[in-house]
Amino acid sequence: MTDRTNEFGQTIGCDLPDWAPRELPAPVTLEGRFCRLEPISAARHAADLHAAFSSAPDERLWTYMTVGPFADAQAYHGYLESAEASTDPRHYAVIDLASGKAVGTMALMRIDPKNGVIEVGSVTFSPLLQQTPISTEAQYLLMAYVFDQLGYRRYEWKCDHFNAPSRKTAQRLGFSFEGIFRQAVVYKGRSRDTAWFAIIDSDWPTVAAAFQAWLSPGNFDAAGRQKHSLAELRGAR
Repeated sequence: MTDRTNEFGQTIGCDLPDWAPRELPAPVTLEGRFCRLEPISAARHAADLHAAFSSAPDERLWTYMTVGPFADAQAYHGYLESAEASTDPRHYAVIDLASGKAVGTMALMRIDPKNGVIEVGSVTFSPLLQQTPISTEAQYLLMAYVFDQLGYRRYEWKCDHFNAPSRKTAQRLGFSFEGIFRQAVVYKGRSRDTAWFAIIDSDWPTVAAAFQAWLSPGNFDAAGRQKHSLAELRGAR
């Protein structure tokens, strides 16, 4: 961004003469090569998701989530009914195209169409989804929807600053670390310092090209292992 000044000699930001508030995220379906995102539905997804989350050896998945763990399938179904009724957060199920089953969830939240800012959150990936191409593609599909279809300017990722896997994932996906908000949240009876990350619209072409190259069939060997990491592919651009 080029610095410019007003009539008082004060530095100000760039003009956005054509800016208009963006549309709200819709209950859309987004399909890729490995997965599909579809609006969350307790009737369609609760049983698959509860089974997928129950495949974990313990409950550490829920430590840094504001909800869970859930006592049983009925309790999880009740939670998903409330998630289905919500428009902010707007929740989506991640469907594994190979099995046809829901294996995780994610949401768009803290939606600010006036300023073109939105956050991805409630990212809850079961063991069936973690560290698979599906997990990467799901993130890409939602980002592409926000930047390419809705035209937002800023896409945020926030997490408990103690949540090392979430912080590592954010940076792997191309988010830039922006700092720590101290004592920002109280949840599950404890204090949370929140780590902030973001991708802005000027970052997106490089981030998107790296995702597309990473997800291409040529980036995987016969055993399904990646040949080049996302970070390598971003660096090459």
